[in-house]
Amino acid sequence: MDADVPNTMLAWRVTRFGGVEALRQESVPVPEPGRGEVLIEVQAAALNPVDLKTLQGRYPLISQDDLPFTLGRDVAGVVVRRGEGAQAWPLGARVCAFVGQGQGALADYVVAPATVLAGAPAKCAVDAAGAIPLAALTAWQGLFDHGKLQSGERVLIQGASGGVGRFAVQFARHCGARVVATASAGERASLMALGATEVIDYHAQRFEDATGEVDLVFDLVGGATQERSWQVVKNGGALVSTLSEPSQAEAARHGARATRYTARPDGAQLAHIVDLVEKGAVKVEVVERFDFDDAPRGFERLAASHLHGKLVVMREWHDAL
Repeated sequence: MDADVPNTMLAWRVTRFGGVEALRQESVPVPEPGRGEVLIEVQAAALNPVDLKTLQGRYPLISQDDLPFTLGRDVAGVVVRRGEGAQAWPLGARVCAFVGQGQGALADYVVAPATVLAGAPAKCAVDAAGAIPLAALTAWQGLFDHGKLQSGERVLIQGASGGVGRFAVQFARHCGARVVATASAGERASLMALGATEVIDYHAQRFEDATGEVDLVFDLVGGATQERSWQVVKNGGALVSTLSEPSQAEAARHGARATRYTARPDGAQLAHIVDLVEKGAVKVEVVERFDFDDAPRGFERLAASHLHGKLVVMREWHDAL
């Protein structure tokens, strides 16, 4: 029997595009899970750059026609209802997920396909569980699905100190790759501790003068940094970006592959990542936590500076899942 769930819930919604002032907490109906879906009671939801872009109207997959829109791509919480065909997840299961591009997790409840869920890591506090999915899947898919990174290869991670970059450093190290990272000087020690072989201070040194050839550039910066990165991609290598489409002409000149991608939900990949977290092979770094009612301050923090870790909005406080 499904858990007792109210008919309405609170959610942080974009009602018009703009700054934090355009964010509204509203009472809305609790969504009903369809076939193959589950309803999750939200305990934690990370804030990601895509949430800020959506709020500002700069995310191309969300248009004016989609408003009002509930933000939040990441969730950690508890399964409380199941649609037909989703019985594999028992009621009360502690889960985490990247919920995809639909209505989001900055709410009391969120619906997600059962296929995107992973069991939440038992050894993590709920805030860390909520900080894993989108950033970690973005890093994993960039390095391995698109970058085809293998043990013994060299990877240059441009902009390694953010949420995606820090996961990417750890995943690349774990697979046996040699990791070169660009970041500010203040991040050198922490990135080396996560597994970087070299850290280049982009304020003080041109990476192309220090890096040498690499098998893969994982670009989290874009712009001129992406264009300059072609100077270090070896013949037969790859340049993969989360931001802008790399030049196919440059790729052809370098005998390399080039792609821009958007992360996709994947429960199997997320379960593998959770296993690495459980084993202590990968760390989850939460830099600040916000109560659900204080979510706008989280967005202000997200907009104010480059973050060296994740921000998480807490719907309920728990010591651990």
